[in-house]
Amino acid sequence: MDLRKLKTLIDLVAESDIEELEVTEGESKVRIVKSSAQAQNQVVMMQPQGIPQYSAAAPAPQAVALPAAVAIPAEPEGYVVKSPMVGTFYRSAAPGSPPFVEIGSEVKEGATLCIIEAMKLLNEIDTDKGGVVKQILIENGQPVEFGQPLFILG
Repeated sequence: MDLRKLKTLIDLVAESDIEELEVTEGESKVRIVKSSAQAQNQVVMMQPQGIPQYSAAAPAPQAVALPAAVAIPAEPEGYVVKSPMVGTFYRSAAPGSPPFVEIGSEVKEGATLCIIEAMKLLNEIDTDKGGVVKQILIENGQPVEFGQPLFILG
């Protein structure tokens, strides 16, 4: 992974509500963790043996107390459309344009549901299954992570 991509990922984490980001590209793996409320990030690249390892680390991470019990949300009923990438979620093609879908909209396989902006590129997200939009789980303009549920279709 080149340094420009790494810098972009660090900036994405610093400017968003994302606490942790992990990206795998080929045999390289990068994990970026926000260590506190301050703009400090920890980056560690893990590579196979025999390849030099680089790391850019913020000051030593601080221990974070986690709650003893974390409520696991129930799996929603219906087909879940998940984000195929990290980026910013948009419901319409342009500001002021009508959203691609609303709750109750009937969609067919291949229909565009939203746009995710990643690294200044707008990516249309299509559904691979038809149905009726039961829920929209993300607000317009919010950051999303890879695999994060976006829509529930019934």
